[in-house]
Amino acid sequence: MKKLICPLLIASLLGACTTFDPYTGEAKTTNTAKGAGIGAGVAAVVALISSRGEDDARKRNQRILRAAAGGAAIGGGIGYYMDMQEAKLRKQLRDSGVSVVRDGNNINLIMPGNITFATESSYIDSEFIPVLSSVALVLKEFDQTLVVVGGHTDSDGTAAYNQNLSEQRATSVARQLEAKGVIRERLETIGFGETTPFADNTNTAGKELNRRVEITLLPVTAG
Repeated sequence: MKKLICPLLIASLLGACTTFDPYTGEAKTTNTAKGAGIGAGVAAVVALISSRGEDDARKRNQRILRAAAGGAAIGGGIGYYMDMQEAKLRKQLRDSGVSVVRDGNNINLIMPGNITFATESSYIDSEFIPVLSSVALVLKEFDQTLVVVGGHTDSDGTAAYNQNLSEQRATSVARQLEAKGVIRERLETIGFGETTPFADNTNTAGKELNRRVEITLLPVTAG
């Protein structure tokens, strides 16, 4: 579990994000999901993965490919591969309250706290388990992606408490995905605590948006 704070890099990467139909929620979750169009976590995840260097990335990719059914990297068709994965995720997650965000060749799934966990809890809401099962179905089909699960909180409470809660929530989601058949080699968890808000933490609505879990999908390449 790691905490990453790199606001300048996050800001620059977020500026390059493109969203398509950034929310898919039902009427009761629409207002929350609208605010979750772009998660700060996608930039932080990319920054963290990039900071580990090429050798680490190569070893990680080899580990995933050895465990994947296909056993080969995506190659030159990364864009098409991620297009197909994005389309299936949007279909599976329609009316779920989960935002599907495309950022270049990366895909980010933003899961608002109001549909995932009770307040101050790391136990997944039973009604959200079927949603994660739908995500797992697509991830198993498209097994040439790294799956980074990031937990995020609002600023209530101490930074240490929020960091721990975000790590626990990320771990809970990752374990559920693994239980549904996503291979462990693909899964990484990160707790960001309160360091990556994308809404105002001074009001209730903003805090609700900041309490979230994001699943970032990064394509595996041969390099």
